[in-house]
Amino acid sequence: MWHGIVSFFSEKPLDPFPFRHAIKGYSKDTLKSDAKAGFNVFFLAVPQGMAYAAIANLPIAAGIISGAAASLIAPLFASSRFTNIGPTNATSLMLFSYFATSGYSYDEKLLVVPLLVLMVGVLATIGAFLKFAELLQFVSRSVLVGYLTGAASLIMMGQMKHVLGIADIMNHTSSFIGLIIETVKNSPHLAWQPLSIGVLSFTLYQLGERKFSKLPVFGVTLIIVSFLSYLIKVFIPAAGFNEIAWFGDISLHSLEPNVPWQGIDVWVAIKTLMPVALALTFLASLENTVMSKTLAIQSGYNIDVNQDMLSLGVSNISSSFVGGMPVSGSLMRSGLNFASGAKTGFSTLFNGIFCFVSIYFLAELDLVSKIPKACLAALIIGVAISLIKWENIRVCLQSTADDAIVVIATCLATLLLPLHITIFFGVMLSIVLFLRKASKPALVEYEFSEEGSLRERDMKKERQMPQISIVHVEGALYFGAAELFRSQIQRIANDPNIKVMVLRMKNAYHLDATSVLALRNLVSYARSNDCHVLFSGMTKDVYKILKRAGIIPNIQEGCNLKEGETNIFMNLPSNPNISTRDALIRAQELLGTKEADIKIFFDPSK
Repeated sequence: MWHGIVSFFSEKPLDPFPFRHAIKGYSKDTLKSDAKAGFNVFFLAVPQGMAYAAIANLPIAAGIISGAAASLIAPLFASSRFTNIGPTNATSLMLFSYFATSGYSYDEKLLVVPLLVLMVGVLATIGAFLKFAELLQFVSRSVLVGYLTGAASLIMMGQMKHVLGIADIMNHTSSFIGLIIETVKNSPHLAWQPLSIGVLSFTLYQLGERKFSKLPVFGVTLIIVSFLSYLIKVFIPAAGFNEIAWFGDISLHSLEPNVPWQGIDVWVAIKTLMPVALALTFLASLENTVMSKTLAIQSGYNIDVNQDMLSLGVSNISSSFVGGMPVSGSLMRSGLNFASGAKTGFSTLFNGIFCFVSIYFLAELDLVSKIPKACLAALIIGVAISLIKWENIRVCLQSTADDAIVVIATCLATLLLPLHITIFFGVMLSIVLFLRKASKPALVEYEFSEEGSLRERDMKKERQMPQISIVHVEGALYFGAAELFRSQIQRIANDPNIKVMVLRMKNAYHLDATSVLALRNLVSYARSNDCHVLFSGMTKDVYKILKRAGIIPNIQEGCNLKEGETNIFMNLPSNPNISTRDALIRAQELLGTKEADIKIFFDPSK
C-alpha cells in the first residue's frame, strides 16, 4: 500500500518553481514581445475586473486587485506560458448566486469573501498534489457548455436593471424567472438616461468587436461612453445624468493587505462556506484546465494540468490576502495574451504590474466615480452574449442523445437552481449517463464455423453442441456492470439443456470486488443447476484479481489439479482461440463424450 502511495506522488511530481525555465536565455526581443502582450491584456483586464466585480455585487476594486495579484503569482507556478488568471464571468456569477440566497448582509459578505477565496486556494492546491486536474478530462464538455449558456442568460437578465435604471426599485431576487418578473413589472418606470447610455455602450462594443477586434474594445468603449456621460452630467445638468447610478470611489486604504479571517468566526464560516468553496474550486479548475488545453493545442506545446491547478490555488491564496475575489483561468484574456505575441510567463507578470499601477491612478484621479453603472452593465451583457457559443450548443445537441440531455438539463438547472449546486448537478448527470452506457458489457454467444474459426452464433439455428454454450464477454465488469452481467449469464445458465458454459474473458477488464463476488455467486448458482462454468482466454490481470480475492479455489472446485484438470484456460496472445479449444475439450470430458470434432483456426491478419 505504501509503495503505491509513494509511486503515486513520485510519478510526474509538481515543479516548485517552473518559472525558472522562462528566465534561462531570456532575451531583449522576448522582453519586448512579453511587455507588449502584457500591456494589451492590461487594457482588457482592468475593465473586465470591474465588470466581474459588478456581477458578483462586490466593490469593483476587488476585481482589479484580484486580477493583479493573480497575474503576479500565477506564472511563477504554471506550466502554461499564456495563462492569465483573474476573475471570470462564471465564477463571479456563482459567487453572486450564493450570497444572494445565503442570508449574509452586504457588510458580512465583504468580511467572509476573502476567507472563501482562501478556501478555494487551499482546496485547489491540495487538488493539484492529489492530481485532481487529471480527472477533469472525464467531465463532459456538454456540462460546461450548458452551464455557461445558462450563466450568460442569468448575467444578461441581472444587468438589465442597471441599463433600464430600475435597480433601486426592484425587489431582491437572484432567480432567472424572478428577474424576468421584476424587470417586466418595473419596466414602466425605466429612465431614458441609463437606457441611452446602455444602448450606446452596447452598440459601440458590438461594432468595435466586428471592425476592430484586435483592439481592447471593452476598455475603449468604457472610456468613451463614460467620458461622454460625465461631460453631459457636468455641462448639461438639465439632462438629469447626475441622478443616474454611478460607481463609488476606490479607496487605497481598503486595498491594504489583511488576513482573510479578520473579524469573523472562522470555523463557523468555514463550515457554512464549504459547499460553495468546493463548487468554486471545481468550476475554476475546470475553466483553467479547458483554457490551458485550448491554448496548448493552438501553440503546440505540452502542459501539466496539475501544475496549472497549483498555480490556480496559489493565485487564489494571494487574492484572498488583498481582499480580492475568486480567480480562474480566463480564456478571453489568455487568448489575447497568446494573440498579442507573448513568449513567456513574463507577459502575465507585466500585466499584473500594469494593473497594480492603474489602481493607484484610478484612486488618485477619482476616475471610477465617473463611470455610469449602465455603461458597464451594457458591456457585461455584450460579453455574456459572447459566452453563448451556438456552434458548441449545436454539436452537443446533435452528437448524442446523452449530450443533448446534459446540455439542456444543465442549462435549465442553471436558470432554476443555485449555481453552486448546478455545476455538480450537471457533472453527476453526465456521470450517470456514462455509467448507464458503460455498465452494459457485451455478452455474445459464439460457435465455430466450418473452417474452425469462432463466429457469432446464429440464434435462429440450434447450437452445434447443445449442451455447451460459448459466451464471449467484452467490456468493463466494474461494480456498475456486475449485476447486469450476473443476470444475463444466469439467464443462460437457466437453460436446462446447457451443462457447460464457457466464458471467454479475453476482452473483459476493470473487475472489482462487486464483479468478483458476482462471478463467485454465478459459479455456485450454475453448479446448483448441474452446470459447469469454465473460463477461457483469461488474462493475467484478471487472474491476479481473482487470486487475490481468493475465489480461484471456488472456480477450480472438482478439478484434480495434480492430474492436470482445470477450469481456467489462460489467454495465449499468439493464438487467442487455443484456450477456447482446450476449454471445449475439458467440457467434453465433463460431459463424458468426444463426439464433437473440435478444430481451431486462427488468422492473425484478421
